Amino acid sequence: MNILNIAYLTIREGQKRSIVRLALIMGVLFLILFGVGLHFIFVQFEQVEFMSASEMQLPANVLTMMGLYVTNFLLIIMAVLISVASIPQEIDSRVIDTIITKPINRWEVVVGKWLGFVVLIVGYTLLLSGGVMTISYVRTGLELFNIFGGLVLMCLSGITVMTITLAGGTRLSTLANGVVAFMLYGLAFIGGWVETIGAAFRNEIAVNIGIISSLILPIEALWKKASLMFQPRLLSNPSFAGPLAVTSEPSDMMIWYTIFYVVAILGYALWSLSRRDL
Repeated sequence: MNILNIAYLTIREGQKRSIVRLALIMGVLFLILFGVGLHFIFVQFEQVEFMSASEMQLPANVLTMMGLYVTNFLLIIMAVLISVASIPQEIDSRVIDTIITKPINRWEVVVGKWLGFVVLIVGYTLLLSGGVMTISYVRTGLELFNIFGGLVLMCLSGITVMTITLAGGTRLSTLANGVVAFMLYGLAFIGGWVETIGAAFRNEIAVNIGIISSLILPIEALWKKASLMFQPRLLSNPSFAGPLAVTSEPSDMMIWYTIFYVVAILGYALWSLSRRDL
């Protein structure tokens, strides 16, 4: 019950914070912009007389995957912002003293906050991703493959980043924690592109660099896996997908590695807060 109460309070706190409200507003604005842009771009293609219905699906596929790519980026940013200051602010303001003096363990505080943030991340993912898919389906009739599996991997990507920032907050200040989180994301992002380009040109060193970056933070590998679930035929062909193409598909073991990664980081967060002198 302590864990569930803290999770509930974390969700309520997130609803009251301006960061979550602004993220929701910006998310809705993104969906509006995506819908308007998709409509007018698709109108342009519809005016081309020699394009068949099947050929019309190609731009719809590409535009939809671009929308989901931006959604994945916004999800990572959201995951960092909602969790980066949670524990550091409570330590600095001494609010945590009133919590741990009650009959509650420190590990329950961490797990409760983690569960609350998971709910927020899943909700945000469903809002943006579901919005992009719905808009695309209504306007173009496009149906993606393996929607459930792809959304699970996108949620896991956000949960991974959130777990890192939550663990970092047990030792670092808010600013330092945010810097570390965004630097790790930048490392994973660049490593993912290096691996993609290296695989396209069969450069083994570049591919290995990308694999190492995925082991440090596996979120880019999760996105590649999710995107291939959504559109396996499109994204496996660089001539169609362009920069969104996945030239080297991550193995299924990367999913299990990420789950173990999250559990290990969460375990460190439990140990770190329990050992910290408050």
